[in-house]
Amino acid sequence: AMDADVKKENLSSVQQLGVEMTVRYGKYLNLLKEDAESGLCFVLMNCEEFLKQQQRTVVSSLCCLQEHHAGYDWFASSIFLIMSGDREKTLTFLQQFSRLLASAFLWLPRLHLSGHLPVTTVEYGIHPVYFCSAHHVEMLLKAELPLVCSAFLMSGFTPSQICLQWITQCFWNYMDWSEICHYIAICIFLGPDYQIYMCISVFRHLQQDIMKHTEA
Repeated sequence: AMDADVKKENLSSVQQLGVEMTVRYGKYLNLLKEDAESGLCFVLMNCEEFLKQQQRTVVSSLCCLQEHHAGYDWFASSIFLIMSGDREKTLTFLQQFSRLLASAFLWLPRLHLSGHLPVTTVEYGIHPVYFCSAHHVEMLLKAELPLVCSAFLMSGFTPSQICLQWITQCFWNYMDWSEICHYIAICIFLGPDYQIYMCISVFRHLQQDIMKHTEA
């Protein structure tokens, strides 16, 4: 993946769509230049090669375990924007960041098919963020926001599903860019448990809207 002329066609259709969205968003924020697309493709291809070295080979009928990559890499894209499209800085950061525990929770592709996880956990195809972070969000929600918790029970939809969506996408399309940067920075500097507190605070912020929707 060290070829400087990595093309978008080398990526899957999902990744290609993600690259287009990321570049469009980056230009909207005045963070990226015209040639940013090739730089982002270069970062994603290198991340895939790097992470592939630490993945297990799993024989499974689950669709999510058929590919070496787990959908689009929103975290790597976020770092690419934070670094203003500098691909070398982005890769250097990701390589150093991958040594920290926080990388397991913020960078979801980091643990996809990972050799760092027990074989049984990998075979289930459920990411640790779901049974760690999202589970603790539900536990805290019962104590901190019982009305919100009850509203979810009545809807037949679990808070953990929404949290996994938020975390997977690094809160893209849910929070402003400055808030996304704060989320990433807080979880890196203060620890991955702040991912849980962030989700709880968002539910607290949305409590009135959630209650209105429940009544309606």
